[in-house]
Amino acid sequence: MNDRAPRDRARRPAPPRKPRRRSLPLRTGGKVPWERQAPTWREAKPALIDAALKRASARPSGNWYVIGASREITADRPFGRTVGGVEVVVWRARSGELKAGPGACPHLGAPLKDSRVACGTLVCHWHGLALDGGPFAGWEPYPAYDDGVLVWVRLDALGGEEPLDRPVVPERPAGAAVDAVFTTVGRCEPEDIVANRLDPWHGAWFHPYSFVDLTVAQTPEHKASSTVEDASEDAFAVDVSFKVAGRLVVPVRAVFSAPEPRTVVMHITEGEGATSVVETHATPLAPDARGNPRTAVVEAVVATSDRRGFAVAQSAAPLLRPVMRWAAGRLWRDDLAYAERRWLLRSTGRFPG
Repeated sequence: MNDRAPRDRARRPAPPRKPRRRSLPLRTGGKVPWERQAPTWREAKPALIDAALKRASARPSGNWYVIGASREITADRPFGRTVGGVEVVVWRARSGELKAGPGACPHLGAPLKDSRVACGTLVCHWHGLALDGGPFAGWEPYPAYDDGVLVWVRLDALGGEEPLDRPVVPERPAGAAVDAVFTTVGRCEPEDIVANRLDPWHGAWFHPYSFVDLTVAQTPEHKASSTVEDASEDAFAVDVSFKVAGRLVVPVRAVFSAPEPRTVVMHITEGEGATSVVETHATPLAPDARGNPRTAVVEAVVATSDRRGFAVAQSAAPLLRPVMRWAAGRLWRDDLAYAERRWLLRSTGRFPG
């Protein structure tokens, strides 16, 4: 890591509210046919969503961008991603320490993501130039951070903000947990991804296979403290039931907040899995061949439970992670359509409001 930045404003934001660690019983639900559920379009006010989006956009990110899952960065090969048009390569030293820097070899521009890691050193596969993570021939490292679930890289020239010493990492469960990371790419900008997550009203309509009985219990407009500075208070609270199997559902309260411009976090504050989180991170990529923007959605699910059998779930984490990624992927199949449609309307001047 570089020396400390001028201001360290990236302390972990507190959860929106202190969770009540109690497990609500499973119950049957979803009796109301999809077309007969209560409409939510009156409550889903475009101005309310837009105001929440603008406040999120004004919060500091410190120029940190999520690159991928911690598990994707291994000791035997590099990992590459183009963030906002900037080629980035990351790898691990022999000690496991994260290394990051420009994705082009300083010799003749070879793609370092396709190179090899030998004893913690990145070795270019074109001519054998070796990089240990320190400055070399104009190649300057980027600050990198591994929070245990996700890997972040700080790109000051791209972000243009005052740098922060570390990224704004959301509060996660303090005890035992199982995590999984799902990644997909859409033709849109990060703000379209964030806007999707700041619209909780679409849940039961757009995802009837996963959610029923959704009620938005609290919005930022109901709180006088809806400010740029306090993300934990600038939140949407939702009472919703997750479908388990058939008509079996789990009721929870979920609180959505945006601690920085490219992140929306859902905290489970009441019900099954209290203190579990779902973090949605939107990372701009390089545009496609037609110049359309592309954004990577990197979603981390960190689940916990106070039920006695959760220890078994932890031991089965390698088997659970593909299932967790599949569930996230099914939701994002639809939510990307939402985000891409929003970008299309914005880019052609047809977006309402």
